[in-house]
Amino acid sequence: MTSPLPSASAASAVSAASAVSVLDLAVAAAVVPVVVVEDVSDAVPLARALVAGGLPAIEVTLRTPAAIDAIREISGAVPDAVVGAGTVLTPAQVTACGAAGARFLVSPGWTDALLTAMRASGLPFLPGVSTTSEVVALLERGVREMKFFPAQAAGGTAYLRSLAGPLPQARFCPTGGIGPDTAPEYLSLPNVGCVGGSWMIPAEAVAARDWARIEDLARTASRLRAEGGTCR
Repeated sequence: MTSPLPSASAASAVSAASAVSVLDLAVAAAVVPVVVVEDVSDAVPLARALVAGGLPAIEVTLRTPAAIDAIREISGAVPDAVVGAGTVLTPAQVTACGAAGARFLVSPGWTDALLTAMRASGLPFLPGVSTTSEVVALLERGVREMKFFPAQAAGGTAYLRSLAGPLPQARFCPTGGIGPDTAPEYLSLPNVGCVGGSWMIPAEAVAARDWARIEDLARTASRLRAEGGTCR
């Protein structure tokens, strides 16, 4: 992997490098906020709060009709954000996300068709896995970086620790059921580059448009790398 991002202000420059990976984009902050945007007008202030708190790599999930527009708005208005698309399920969504300005792609699982489309996009991507066979299948296809989902339900840190021995070349961004209390244990694992989560974006804070609270929670989350250990 390349060197960690030196700061949030350097994120946009790093994201332009064609060889950069999703884990490269997130490794400095250690945490990728997983965002569900219901109202497009919330997208830019929310992204600004996360970036100000030290979390520049932001995954906007395609779970709402507002998601693509939210990616487009953040991409155009928050240059220090490295905005990506999550819950990518189809080749058509890959195309739409790239056109909207997404800098990376994340899927909860994968098929050969989806993997082909993500490769063709030229964007860094994390295909989702939850079993050893899926990990091996991706390694056969030359993919070393993966999303481990749903992390807690699929075996958590014990499962990932077990994979590190026979499959040390695979690296993961665990997502699903992770919070501030469990994130440091994940980050201490040698095969984990970052974690994804939404605990720093509580629904009531978004509803109240309490961006200062979200910035504070993001700042606390951005310090978890030191608590979790030295994961490279």
